[in-house]
Amino acid sequence: QPLSPCVAGERLCSTEEATPGSGTYTRHGFIFSSLAGCLERKNEDNELPVVSVVRDSESQLLPNVGAVVTCKVCSINSRFAKVHILYVGSTPLKSTFRGTIRREDIRATEKDKVEVYKSFRPSDIVLAKVISLGDAQSNYLLSTAENELGVVVARSEAGVQMVPISWCEMQCPRTHTKEFRKVARVQPQFLQT
Repeated sequence: QPLSPCVAGERLCSTEEATPGSGTYTRHGFIFSSLAGCLERKNEDNELPVVSVVRDSESQLLPNVGAVVTCKVCSINSRFAKVHILYVGSTPLKSTFRGTIRREDIRATEKDKVEVYKSFRPSDIVLAKVISLGDAQSNYLLSTAENELGVVVARSEAGVQMVPISWCEMQCPRTHTKEFRKVARVQPQFLQT
């Protein structure tokens, strides 16, 4: 059976017709493609066929649930930060994916006290984890609740790269002004120059 191309987020079939394989996810009783590629159906012995999506070598890596991504903050409001995903792990993405970090996903503790503007500012570079695949606009939901996740690069109002001084503050080395951030405790393998 010829492989049919599909796009990320495409509804493939219901979970009654097939079993979800790699490159897919289920929602509300349906199987969706989690990446762009080719649809493949494999029939196991009198079980439901397994539906998987195989990435063709030309198509690019996509952020999967659980992946650690590097992103840049575009805008913030009182409820969430909007970001552009730049890297999955250490692999740069060919095209930009949009993501959202909701207020309740910024920190693991005292979620009700979190303020977005004290956690991120536009143009910050943030390490985050994909917690769910987005909607048709490919808007991924991201979390920075773990200690290793959060702001890794931020510039002060003077335009200088700031230095983390605690888990919630960074300081400008030139003006010594302190600014609030949700600071990542960076693991050495994630440091990108």
